[in-house]
Amino acid sequence: MTKIVIVGGVAGGASAACRARRLDETAEIIVFERGSYVSYANCGLPYYVGGSISERSKLAVQTPQSLRSRFNIDVRIETEVVGIDAKAHEVEALDHATGKTYRESYDKLLLSPGAGPVRPPLSGIDLPNVLTVRSIPDVDRICAAATHRQGQRAVVVGGGFIGVEMAENLVDRGLSVELVEMSDHIIKSLDADMAVDLHRELRANGVTLHLEEGLEGIEQRVDSLAVSTNKGRLIACDMVILAIGVRPETKLALASGITCGPRGHIVVDDQMRTNLSDIYAVGDAVQVTDFVGGTATAIPLAGPANRQGRLAAHNMLGGSDTYTGTQGSSIVKVFGLAAASTGLTEESARAQGIDVDKTYLTQPHHATYYPGAKTMGLKVLWEKGTGKLLGAQAIGSEGVDKRIDVIATAIRFGADVRDLVSLELCYAPPFNSAKDPVNIAGFVAQNVLDGTLSQFFPEDVAGLPRDGSVTLIDVRTPGEHARGRIDGFANIPVDEIRARLDEIPTDKPVYLHCKSGQRSYIACRILTGLGYSCYNLAGGYDRWSAIYA
Repeated sequence: MTKIVIVGGVAGGASAACRARRLDETAEIIVFERGSYVSYANCGLPYYVGGSISERSKLAVQTPQSLRSRFNIDVRIETEVVGIDAKAHEVEALDHATGKTYRESYDKLLLSPGAGPVRPPLSGIDLPNVLTVRSIPDVDRICAAATHRQGQRAVVVGGGFIGVEMAENLVDRGLSVELVEMSDHIIKSLDADMAVDLHRELRANGVTLHLEEGLEGIEQRVDSLAVSTNKGRLIACDMVILAIGVRPETKLALASGITCGPRGHIVVDDQMRTNLSDIYAVGDAVQVTDFVGGTATAIPLAGPANRQGRLAAHNMLGGSDTYTGTQGSSIVKVFGLAAASTGLTEESARAQGIDVDKTYLTQPHHATYYPGAKTMGLKVLWEKGTGKLLGAQAIGSEGVDKRIDVIATAIRFGADVRDLVSLELCYAPPFNSAKDPVNIAGFVAQNVLDGTLSQFFPEDVAGLPRDGSVTLIDVRTPGEHARGRIDGFANIPVDEIRARLDEIPTDKPVYLHCKSGQRSYIACRILTGLGYSCYNLAGGYDRWSAIYA
């Protein structure tokens, strides 16, 4: 009989425990959890604050009693493992209810300690109503502080998933919210040129954004708090939510001689084994391999943690499954929008030295002639020359998850971006167009890679000469041009291009744009066929204006 001891529940630990039981009815399985909740929906915590999840009990996925009755798992809550004796194959546990410590033997040990919210060493960081979001007790404290008193104000520090979700849900709860983020954009799994859509949505729903601004300290006032930033700003509020990021809970691992990486994450092999015999680790505390870039990284997401737990359970019981890396597929709701991504961003690809190319699309989520079609923005990245699919980002109110899930699957199976052309995806007018946005992304990339299309990008627009050495043309309708234009671009609608060739010199490069890039691509093909050298603005006026206007 194998004795498995698991340190930490929630995603990775609880998944491992249940999988181990399904594989081996005779195994002895013990789960130590230092908190009061062994398996809860921590991704649902912000939505309990906002009221979308109305019943607190819904947050508890499993209880010690349910794990005991269904899976015969010995769950010991409020018991913290404070030491590991790897040679003796024993752990030392502290029962917080009694204050007593005891030792427990193991054949296999799994560490799933997770990651805790960062609390930087700043003045006022430990004041009452300076709160974090990690556990059910955390949201109990937030709900107690957010009493629905009229005029309550909150400052959220950090524009990652938790920070943005908390900003939305505090607004839903009736609070006035300001969000402070040190970067130039929120949600680091998006590039700045896509995140601008979320900035606009947050502001439209009353959230005040302070970008490129860092927390300096917090002061207690008579009946409120005051948040100071590195730009000299002082923001009065009633509560502060710290969502700056997470730090792996690896103090126990380090003290036990387990190898950790440069950022403190536990180093594991592709079977989730640490450097110590019979000790495994999973979840937010472990270092993983970036599936696309091949570099060591940490990606704290529930999906990978669950898969790692399942895999580790099999391997602790004699299996040899391998974890092939994490590609960071994720999605976030921001009021009326959803933002999803997978793989590398343009920023992370360039940081890894990858020669990256890209395109932007603006597409309806289903056939436009069927009522209710909603527009989405899509950015797709590939490696220049090879066409290797690197990543994608999408933002819209409908259909975003479907497109990113398709591209995430393509990446997982090693697709070339041109392979997106051949994907046969479901079509009926209420659900899609005959050419899915994913297919169209493949068409564009194929055109770029075979030389049919030359692109320029929103960041190139300001640097284009306005001295007559190049020709700049806006091929939208006169009405569109009048409502908003890019300086220096003359208006020649696409359907008038052939009739107005005398206005377009043949000996100069021609840069064209339309609303989305589709009509200007048609104009490019007309002019290229007549001997012109043409460049099309990827994403068109819509993407340029979202970023710069």
